[in-house]
Amino acid sequence: MHERFMREALRLAREGAGGEEAPVGAVVVIGGEIVGSGWNAPVARNDPTAHAEILALREAAAKIGNYRLPGATLYCTLEPCVMCAGALVNARIERLVFGARDLRFGGVRSKFQLADSDLLNHRVEIVEGALAVECVELLQEFFKARR
Repeated sequence: MHERFMREALRLAREGAGGEEAPVGAVVVIGGEIVGSGWNAPVARNDPTAHAEILALREAAAKIGNYRLPGATLYCTLEPCVMCAGALVNARIERLVFGARDLRFGGVRSKFQLADSDLLNHRVEIVEGALAVECVELLQEFFKARR
């Protein structure tokens, strides 16, 4: 079910992996249609907020003309950080589907459980492990090449 959109997120991650950017890709889907996409670009943009998820959310919000994205699913190759998890909650994303856990900075499972916290007024449904092997391998290849 999630494979089609996760494959697009992986394609974006590979596309954006040039230079020093970590290979992370994300797409926002509403009604079976991709309405936003992005890849990590904080180095290229000199912008610490230019994570794949944030860029995909910005594009989706601009496309539908609303900062809230009800009914949307965000697919991401890597578990979102705390900043991105907060943005998912603020955007009222219905579901997050991610591939690999981020054991150092993960904001939805690994370090924190922000996106579906009972303390907040909106909880994102979390689906983890979609195409996890491919997502992990992509990240491992990137970091291995830099060592």
